[in-house]
Amino acid sequence: MTTPNTASALITTASAAAPAPVAAPPVGVLPITSITSNEEEITTPQLSKQLIKLIIKNWLRILDIKVGWINDFDRIVTKYTKYFKLIKVLRGHTSSIRSVKFSPDGNKIVSSSNDKTVRLWDVMSGKQIKTFRGHLDYVLLAKFSPYCDMIVSSSLDKTIRLWDIKTEKKLIKIEDGDLDPVWDIDFSPDGILIVTCSNDKTIRIFNINSGKQFQQLKGHSDIVRSVQFSSNGQNILSSSNDNTIILWDIQSGNILKQFTGHSDAIMRAIFSPDNKCILSCSYDNTIRLWDIETGKQLHSLQTISHSIFDIKFLPDCQTIITSSNDERIRSYDIISGTEMQTLEGYSSSIIGMDVSPDGNTIVTCSNDHAIQIWN
Repeated sequence: MTTPNTASALITTASAAAPAPVAAPPVGVLPITSITSNEEEITTPQLSKQLIKLIIKNWLRILDIKVGWINDFDRIVTKYTKYFKLIKVLRGHTSSIRSVKFSPDGNKIVSSSNDKTVRLWDVMSGKQIKTFRGHLDYVLLAKFSPYCDMIVSSSLDKTIRLWDIKTEKKLIKIEDGDLDPVWDIDFSPDGILIVTCSNDKTIRIFNINSGKQFQQLKGHSDIVRSVQFSSNGQNILSSSNDNTIILWDIQSGNILKQFTGHSDAIMRAIFSPDNKCILSCSYDNTIRLWDIETGKQLHSLQTISHSIFDIKFLPDCQTIITSSNDERIRSYDIISGTEMQTLEGYSSSIIGMDVSPDGNTIVTCSNDHAIQIWN
């Protein structure tokens, strides 16, 4: 009978017997590309998704898989079917990059920076398409509208600005004397409302057509770190330095549920793609999965040596991507708690991170002025 150890030996032997690489990348191998405004440089070959699938197919054919260890082999297959590699490095910003976000169709990236600009990038070519100027201080974040026709940005200049992507012109500037720097912002699914959070413990909802405040949500006792609309546009999810997560009703402004369990500031809380769960990360070095209906904690993952700044779900609702203060991106199986992969390549904390809608691409940014794309 073939055992897990035997399978490992077969895989190791197959790897050791692989032919040495030739000068030109073979079929199925992709290059890493470093892109600037003036040059393109090919550096290191990468395995393509097709080649990885071929390897797995051959393993399935060669190995005599028995029922006793099929779950172990499933983990191997899962790891290698979502194995991310660095493929592009985008340069153009002249200072630290604060946020990077994919467009809803996954074809573009918007970035914001301490150089006071918002920039639009093409994912396929890695080329910078447009630059939006007008903020007077660091631009903390920028996001696409649901229909990819607008970008919203917030800055330390205490303004929120809405930009027309085609013309690069500013459509609306929301400027409120009570408006603290905005730490997070999100569009409603219909693109009519935006929700913001800031240092003053308040969540504000604005109508983008008028620029007027539509609703104000108060209930957190400390800085609000993240906000997100539900997919039906009826609720908002928020996380705070007060160690709590709150689910709100937008129309009434009432608190529907409060999730407690973290012992330190919660940097991010997000809905799962199927809207059944909530995922959160905290300075208490834990990632937690919650049931929306019952409010109960389903799983907790201890990260031990590093704090998680941001988290994203992959479409399977089980694999998550994290960014942390130890300059690494990690993928986990949130149910089993298994760390599946670690991505390295930065020399400072990863400030911003996003996952493409299809779950096949990750974009990251840091203080080194560069944007990295992993596929």
